[in-house]
Amino acid sequence: MPSPALTSPNRDYAMGLARAFAGSIIFGLPLLMTMEMWFLGIAVHPSRLLAFLAVNLFILTGLSRFGGFERTDTLAEDVMDALAACGVGIIGAAGILWLLAIVDASMPLDEIVGKIAIQSVPMSFGAMVARKQLSGGGAEPADEEKAVRGAGYRGQLFLMMAGALFLAFNVAPTEEMALIAYMMSTWHLLGLILVSLLLLHLFVYRLGFAGQEERSADHSPARTFLAYTIPGYGIALTVGLFVLWTFGRTDGTAVDQVAATMAVIAFPGALGAAIARLVV
Repeated sequence: MPSPALTSPNRDYAMGLARAFAGSIIFGLPLLMTMEMWFLGIAVHPSRLLAFLAVNLFILTGLSRFGGFERTDTLAEDVMDALAACGVGIIGAAGILWLLAIVDASMPLDEIVGKIAIQSVPMSFGAMVARKQLSGGGAEPADEEKAVRGAGYRGQLFLMMAGALFLAFNVAPTEEMALIAYMMSTWHLLGLILVSLLLLHLFVYRLGFAGQEERSADHSPARTFLAYTIPGYGIALTVGLFVLWTFGRTDGTAVDQVAATMAVIAFPGALGAAIARLVV
């Protein structure tokens, strides 16, 4: 007789955890090896870091319903799924940062905690989406597909926010974002905004955020632009501002420079919002 430890539910959960750790490493490794992220773990104000972690937990809870590393049916299960993803992110970040000699026992405790906490965010995201990306089957289960399609308008905008945050977070810590914004003229910025809107609209319309399987007059390009593209770009801008505030990049900075940096970060953020449907 099979051991209780090998029963299907336990085996499925173990497989889910294994995929979660693999996904966390794949998604988080680029930032784990980025020097700006090491210093941000020290420099970010604790209250802002806590706010960022709280927002991350909220997003992970929502993402759990659309395909976390374990299937869930209730809000309580979604919260537990999100906490598990956070745990995977924290353990994974701590292990790799120690392996790379970025943290060690000689450092102050607050420095170690800060570095691990900020790096756990992209790793927890990778853990949450690992089920879809690393399941090996290629096709998304029908019930998860129905969950995404049945999410409603607010649910689709939520997915766009999650995608925007993930991609924006991958570039926002770098000094290059502020440097690019400083070098760009007003015409460059306007051109970047137009290109961001165009790419966002093309991706969203073609990928079927508005319901590709039942494309009709209700989902015309004009309606998609008003209902998804404009709000999606607004979400990307808001996400960019939030990330800049979290990292202290808005402190003592002129409003026009903050706005320019938001537009720069909103470029990858808009692309992240557009392809969120593929990632989640």
